[in-house]
Amino acid sequence: MGIARKWIFPIFRIIIFLAIATALVKMAFFSGAITATDPTVPTAQIEEPLATVETGTITNDVTLPATVSADAAAPVKATLAGEVKKVLVTSGQAVVAATPMLTIRSEVPAADGTAVIKTVTVTAGAVGILSSFPVIVGQVVAVGEVIGQVAPPTFSVSGSLSPEQQYRLLNRPTEATVAIMGGPAPFTCTGLTISSALAGAAADTTSPAAAGAGASPSGGTTIRCAVPAAVTVFSGLAAKLTISGGVAKDVLMVPITAVEGSAQTGVVYTQKADGSSEKHPVTIGLTDGTNVEITGGIAKGAQILQFVPGATAKPDCADPRFAGSPQCRGAGG
Repeated sequence: MGIARKWIFPIFRIIIFLAIATALVKMAFFSGAITATDPTVPTAQIEEPLATVETGTITNDVTLPATVSADAAAPVKATLAGEVKKVLVTSGQAVVAATPMLTIRSEVPAADGTAVIKTVTVTAGAVGILSSFPVIVGQVVAVGEVIGQVAPPTFSVSGSLSPEQQYRLLNRPTEATVAIMGGPAPFTCTGLTISSALAGAAADTTSPAAAGAGASPSGGTTIRCAVPAAVTVFSGLAAKLTISGGVAKDVLMVPITAVEGSAQTGVVYTQKADGSSEKHPVTIGLTDGTNVEITGGIAKGAQILQFVPGATAKPDCADPRFAGSPQCRGAGG
């Protein structure tokens, strides 16, 4: 037992220490896992995500926040310069187009110098409620002067359309689907118009056409359609307006993030062997906010960069092109 403690155990300890030291030396100086590299040369590789040009169906629906509003009142204008002799209606009264409202008397000089008395009866000219009628007997009016307003019993749904969204509605649809928050089931509104303020038209505040079109002095574009008479709505209700810009079936399509450009023409990128990107001009058609139709410039099955070089992977939800994409549906788009 004394020999074991004096010689055998110390020898075992020495052998164990030598084995540990040998392993550490091997790991430090002879391991193939750690190799010296030039710090000025990058060793990491970044692989760009690719997308394949495929066939599919593009449903181009543009959805906008909208508001229900009463149609603009129709102005009643004097058709003769002269004195009001008789008032035949009162404010708040229901009228039709042929309802007589007042008579105007005027003395018109004849060719021989005598005066000719002329009298006209002004009619309402529209169906609705006489919402404003401040004229009194004895008042002198001029031709074209607004003497009353007739509020129609009809309503419209309107919303603002961005220039980018106008590209998606080049086919000029004539109807849309309206969904009212807390209201009736979705319904179809007709007579859809897309209008912008014309230069010089902003100052014309008396024109019913300009008012009804929703044109604004700021030059914005308004989309508007008529609520069917059978649907009960109230002014100020919030709504969603969905306009169908067309459907393209069995067409080439790619993710919208892969295309630089959003209407008619664009550019996609392929990756070369050295890792650089190469441009390919394409012509584009419909988009649904997630994919875009490719009508020419690249073939089916081609591999292209999923994101335009320099663009972020997450779409900009403020860009109307991405309003229908899954990433933006919960962001108010």
